Amino acid sequence: MSIPYSTYRLQIRAGFDLYDAAALADYLRELGADWIYLSPLLEASAGSDHGYDVVDHSRVDPSRGGADGLAALGATAHEHGMGVLVDIVPNHVGVAVPHENSWWWDLLTYGRRSRYAEAFDVDWDFGRGRIRIPILGDASSEARTPLEDLRIIDGELDYFGTRFPLAPGTAGDDPVAVHERQHYELVDWRRADSELNYRRFFAVNSLAAIRVEIPWVFEESHAEIVRWLREGLVDGLRVDHPDGLLDPGAYLDDLARAAGSPYVLVEKILEGDEQLPPHWQAAGTTGYDALSDIDRVLVDPRGRVRLDRLEAALHDEPAPPSWHDLIHDTRRGIADGILRSEILRIARLVPGIERADDAIAELAACFPVYRSYLPYGLEHLDAAFIEADVRRPDLRETLGELAAVLRDPSHPAAQRLQQTTGMVMAKGVEDTAFYRYSRLASLTEVGGDPAEFSIDLDEFHSRQERRQAVFPASLTTLTTHDTKRGEDVRARIDVLSEMPGRWRETLDSLREIAPLGDGPLENLLWESIVGAWPASRDRLLDYAVKASREAGVSTTWTAPNEEFEAKLAALVDAAVDGDARPIVEGLVREISAPGWSNSLSAKLIQLTAPGVPDVYQGSEFWETSLVDPDNRRPVDFDLRRAALADLDAGALPPIDENGHAKLLVTSRALRLRRDRPELFTRYAPLAVVGDRAEHLVAFDRGGAVTLATRLPVGLNAAGGWGDTTVLLPQREMVDVLTGEVHLGGELAVASVLERYPVALLAVT
Repeated sequence: MSIPYSTYRLQIRAGFDLYDAAALADYLRELGADWIYLSPLLEASAGSDHGYDVVDHSRVDPSRGGADGLAALGATAHEHGMGVLVDIVPNHVGVAVPHENSWWWDLLTYGRRSRYAEAFDVDWDFGRGRIRIPILGDASSEARTPLEDLRIIDGELDYFGTRFPLAPGTAGDDPVAVHERQHYELVDWRRADSELNYRRFFAVNSLAAIRVEIPWVFEESHAEIVRWLREGLVDGLRVDHPDGLLDPGAYLDDLARAAGSPYVLVEKILEGDEQLPPHWQAAGTTGYDALSDIDRVLVDPRGRVRLDRLEAALHDEPAPPSWHDLIHDTRRGIADGILRSEILRIARLVPGIERADDAIAELAACFPVYRSYLPYGLEHLDAAFIEADVRRPDLRETLGELAAVLRDPSHPAAQRLQQTTGMVMAKGVEDTAFYRYSRLASLTEVGGDPAEFSIDLDEFHSRQERRQAVFPASLTTLTTHDTKRGEDVRARIDVLSEMPGRWRETLDSLREIAPLGDGPLENLLWESIVGAWPASRDRLLDYAVKASREAGVSTTWTAPNEEFEAKLAALVDAAVDGDARPIVEGLVREISAPGWSNSLSAKLIQLTAPGVPDVYQGSEFWETSLVDPDNRRPVDFDLRRAALADLDAGALPPIDENGHAKLLVTSRALRLRRDRPELFTRYAPLAVVGDRAEHLVAFDRGGAVTLATRLPVGLNAAGGWGDTTVLLPQREMVDVLTGEVHLGGELAVASVLERYPVALLAVT
C-alpha cells in the first residue's frame, strides 16, 4: 500500500474538470503536495456541483472530464511523482431526475419484479407494494387535486417536467387512473418524514440508499472504481458516509479484496475518546478529530466562564440547557420529525412490542456516538439504554423487551437501528444544535464537541502521541467541503476567547442596531460575520438564512418565517453598509493580527503533526469560507502560482490580508514533509521553560521541530516571550520558513519567533 505524505483536495465539477486539475499538477507539486485528492467523479445528476448524487456507476461523469479526463489527470499526476485519491459514494444514488438513473427508472417501471428491486432498500409491505415518492405540492388551482396536474407525454407520466415511467400495459388517457396502476405512488412531499418506504441518505428524498452488502450490487456499483485502481489511474479511495452501510467493516473487506488493498480513508466522525474500529481495513478517518484538537489548543480556557455567562444571558429561559441536554432534545426532534419514517420502519420489525417507536426514537436520541457495529461497540448501545431508562422511566418495560432484540447483530431491527443512529446524530447535532449553541462559534464544527471548550498542552500532546501510535496514516484536516466555517474564520473567532468582555460589549452594540429577537442566533451570526470579514452581502445573507433555518427556532426550511428572514436581511445590510459596519470593522482591525497568528499556528501544527495532512483547495491563502456551498467557490490558482514564485525567489512576506505568509508556511511544511520523510517518524513534546511557556506548542517529529504560538492576545499583554526557552537537541537546525540557522540547545523563543509566530526547524 502506498501512503501519501500529504494530499490536496480539489472540487471537480463542470467549471473545473479533470483536465483543469491535470493542468494544476505542476503547481501542486511545487507547493509540496504529494497526492491530488478529488471529489466524486462518477456521473452525477446534471448540474450537480458536488458529485455526491451519483446516477451512473459505470462511467466517469462526462461533464467532469469523463474517462479521458481521468486518464489525463492520472498520467500527469504520476509524471510529477504524485498519487491520486478519489472520493467515492457507496451508500446512495441520486434519484431527483428519475430518467437519469437507469437502476431507479427500472425499479419504478417494474416494481418488485425489477432486477434492481434488491439493490434499493424498499419496505414493499408498507405502502401497498408501491414506492412512495414525495414530490407532490399544492394543486395548481383550488379546483384541482395535485394528481390532476399529472400529464402523459410521450408515453411517460409528467409532473411539472419531472418524468416517470409507465409499467408495461398500463398506458391510458386518464393520467390519474394511469398513476394508480404504477409501482410507485407520487405523494405530497410533506409525507416523507413519516410515510416514506425507501431508505435515503439522511433526510434527502432525492438520494436513495443502495444495498452494497449484496454481492452483485457491490460488484456492479464498484466495477469502474476497481478499474481505476487496477489500471493505476488512482492510488487510493476516500469512502463517503460509511455509517450508512449495513456493515462498514465488511464493506471495507469487500473493497480490499476487489481493489487490492489500496490506501483507504473513511469519512467517520469520532465522538470523544471513541476510536476507529481496529479491525476495519482503513488507514484512518478524514481528519475531523485532528481538526477538533488543533482548534481547541488555540482557545483560551480562561474565557470559558464569561462566554458561558453570555450564552446563558442570550437564552429566554432562566437557564439554558446543557450541551448534553440540548443535543438529546434536538436528536429526539429529528427522530420524531424528518427521520420518523426510519424510526417507524424499525418499529415495524418488532410488531409484538408496544410503544416500540417511542422507545426506539428515545434510544436514537440517547446514543453517545454515531453508531455501533455489533458486536463491536455494544457498550455504546448499552449506554443508550441506560440513559433512555433514566430519561423515560415510563418506557422501561418497552426498553426491556427491545434490549435482547437490538443487541442481536443478526436481527433486522438491530441492523437498521445501527444505520439510523448516525443519521439522527448528524442531523440533530451538526445540522441543528450547532446552530443553536453559540458561546464560541469556532467550536461548533464537524467532528467537534462544543462541550469541550479547550484543551491544555498536556492533553494536546497526549492526543498526538496516541494518533502517532494508532493511526499514523489517518488524514488530518482543517477545512473540507463540509466544514461549517473555514479554518481562518475559526482561528479569528478563537481570539474572542481571550477577550470575552470586549466581545460582549461589541455584541450588545450590534444587537441594538439589528435585533432579531433570537439571542443565540444573533451571537452565532455576528461571530461568523466577524470571522469571515470582509465578505459580500450575498455570501453573508446566504449563510444567515441557512444557519437560521438549520437552527429551526425562528424560521425553518419547510415553513420559512418571512418576517424573521426580513430581519436577517436587515442585519446583513447593517453589517455590509449600515450602522453596524464601523463596529464590525473596528473589532476586525483589533483581532486580525492575533487571528492570523492563530491561523499560521493551526496550519503549521496540522501540516507537521502525526497523520497525513490535507490542504483544501485554495487554503494555502486565508480560507474565510462559510458553510457549503460557500466553501466550494472557484479558486484563483494563477494568483497562488505567482505568489509561490515570489516566495521561491526569496521573498519573506509580511503577515497581512493577502495571505502570502500562510502560503510560505504551507509550502515549506509540505515540501519538508515530502522531501525529508525521515524527519517525521515520531512525536515527542518538547520542554519549554519560562513565564510564557503556556503560549508555545512545541514538538519534535524526529528531526523536524514545530514551534507555534497560542493565545497571542495574552502573550502580547504580558509583554512578549521574555526569557521563555525551548530545549532542543544540541545540533544545528535551520528554520525552513526564514532560512535562519539555530544551534539548538537552549533556544530563546523570542529570537526564533522574531519574524513569524511559528517556526519549522529541521536538522541540517
